[in-house]
Amino acid sequence: MSTAPDTIVLIHGFWVTPRSWEHWIDRYEKQGYRVIAPAYPGFEVEVESLNADPAPIEKITAPQIIESLANVVRGLDRPPVLIGHSAGGAFTQVLLDHGYGAAGVAINSAPTEGVPVVPLTQVKATFPVLKNPANHHKAVGLTHDEWHYAFTNTFTEEESRALYERYAVPASGRILWNSVLANLQPGHQDIWVNYHNDDRAPLLFLSGELDHLMPPKVQQSNARHYKSDTVTEVKVYPGRPHLMPASPGWEEVADHALSWALEHAVR
Repeated sequence: MSTAPDTIVLIHGFWVTPRSWEHWIDRYEKQGYRVIAPAYPGFEVEVESLNADPAPIEKITAPQIIESLANVVRGLDRPPVLIGHSAGGAFTQVLLDHGYGAAGVAINSAPTEGVPVVPLTQVKATFPVLKNPANHHKAVGLTHDEWHYAFTNTFTEEESRALYERYAVPASGRILWNSVLANLQPGHQDIWVNYHNDDRAPLLFLSGELDHLMPPKVQQSNARHYKSDTVTEVKVYPGRPHLMPASPGWEEVADHALSWALEHAVR
């Protein structure tokens, strides 16, 4: 019996829900794969419901998300391919470090602990949350203009607004603030990985050249932190924004992510 991965787990990031993977889910399922796009705990409702009542976003913590995702993977018959976008890319790295997954792909990934690179575009993109320490205890949404800058800067105004209305939800101020403070506090924090873990499954970073929220410098620095005897690669897509899973040419990204993961999967 084949031991190749037959399941793909898609991990969404902040300011969106699993709905942001809708095109990828359909594409992978048509290729015969079982596809799971788990929501963070409390995010199992529709986008419209979370916008109407963001209480679950205010309450969520990174350890809760990681444990929930680990439970999903633990319940599978064989290790899956893990593909995460933005914060989901950081969670993918944590899961791989904890021994989950046959291979991982982090798309426009948020950094794991210890990556100090903070480009100016990232400062501007995250300013709506980090401008006020009181946001630590809040669910913080983006205006359309803020969303356009952070997520869809390569789209037309009309296209950007349509994606904003379909995908956008507030993000956890608690998790974003904690990620900023992690590099200033002693000890391991929520998004820590062992960069010397030789048993970690292969990892690919896919980065959009024009991403304002998590620019290529962030991915490249994150990848360089890994010092283990495992495969860690970076590929930059020219002209792509942060919302790469929904930008024109997303099919190319989806196909490359899967083919790379299957080729490098730990058996």
